[in-house]
Amino acid sequence: MAANQSKLDKVLAEAAEYKAKREKGYREQALKLYPWICGRCTREFTHKNLSELTVHHVDHNHDNNPSDGSNWELLCLYCHDNEHSKYEELIRYGSTTEVKQEAATYNPFADLKAMMNKK
Repeated sequence: MAANQSKLDKVLAEAAEYKAKREKGYREQALKLYPWICGRCTREFTHKNLSELTVHHVDHNHDNNPSDGSNWELLCLYCHDNEHSKYEELIRYGSTTEVKQEAATYNPFADLKAMMNKK
């Protein structure tokens, strides 16, 4: 019986360590900072489909992870792929258009106060 308990304790300790390690990662930090909404297409996410929401590094440097989230934006898989395709084309071919693309205008915090007051 004591062997089973120590095995269970070991499994629980490993699970707790794994959770703590993951919570320090930039994905988990970003998911705590930002609403679960794609910054481009405004698709909303729940726990059920959260794996389809990615953290995009705005400057494309995956080592640049400030804790304030200033280099992250949440994008769905499709918008994230599109963003990286545009970046790869820019690197490979240079600018292919004369018109500068406008930045995303969606603000997920626009009605934050109203949403917090809903109960």
